[in-house]
Amino acid sequence: MIETELKFLPKNDGWRSQATRHVTIKQGYFTRAEGYNVRVRIIDNKSAKLTIKSKKLASGISRYEFEYPIPLEDAETMMAEFCGGRIVEKTRHYVNFADNCWEVDEFFGANKGLVVAEIELESTDEKFEKPDWVGEDVTADNRYGNQNLADKPFREWKSK
Repeated sequence: MIETELKFLPKNDGWRSQATRHVTIKQGYFTRAEGYNVRVRIIDNKSAKLTIKSKKLASGISRYEFEYPIPLEDAETMMAEFCGGRIVEKTRHYVNFADNCWEVDEFFGANKGLVVAEIELESTDEKFEKPDWVGEDVTADNRYGNQNLADKPFREWKSK
């Protein structure tokens, strides 16, 4: 499957009143590999997934993504044994706007204070409407990638 995703920094908290649901996510990253990453994700301490993502394709906003449900106990063991502290924790808020679902990730732990809004598109040329709370496009800034946040948390950035 190909994932096409854009990332933005919210200008304000306007998204909060529009959120329809949220989940708590804890995800750990296996050793960094050339051209792809492997992560394990635990959602609301109830379910888990193993995900493999490629590096970005030529479009710069798309990549291959393969995701599989796994037993929660396996995910907990993988996180403890294989992730070596490369952990990202966040609450994901879902905001419906103009026929799209925006995912607003509010990070905590080592990335506390960071909020990133994402939208997944069907194609690289899909048109979409931005809510008024959506600010700067940070899709091309690799610091905002979750694996990079696991390796170099937001609180360690020199200039924010």
